[in-house]
Amino acid sequence: MTGQETRTQPSLDAALTALADRKRRRVLVSLFGSGPESPSPPLHLHELHRVETEPQSFEIDMCHVHLPKLADEGYIQWDRDTGEIARGPRFDELRPLLDCLVENADELSGDVF
Repeated sequence: MTGQETRTQPSLDAALTALADRKRRRVLVSLFGSGPESPSPPLHLHELHRVETEPQSFEIDMCHVHLPKLADEGYIQWDRDTGEIARGPRFDELRPLLDCLVENADELSGDVF
């Protein structure tokens, strides 16, 4: 395999890193819901707060760690000014893993989302 092929193929490590944190999983699963054939409507950062015990630290974590990480990998598009989050150009690379997580959430231990 040449270096060119390595760069163009989806990276399992990058996908697993994206899914390694519950806050990132929540973002990705929120965008996953409407299926591959129809674009999901953008969501907003404030929609992800739900039952966070400390909303301010949640927003700081999202804006300085989680959303930039997902955007840098191309899994999401994030408008820092409006807080709007949409599927990125590489979102579909996560679809098989997200599908597995969603289908088996009840079977997995802990707080999956």
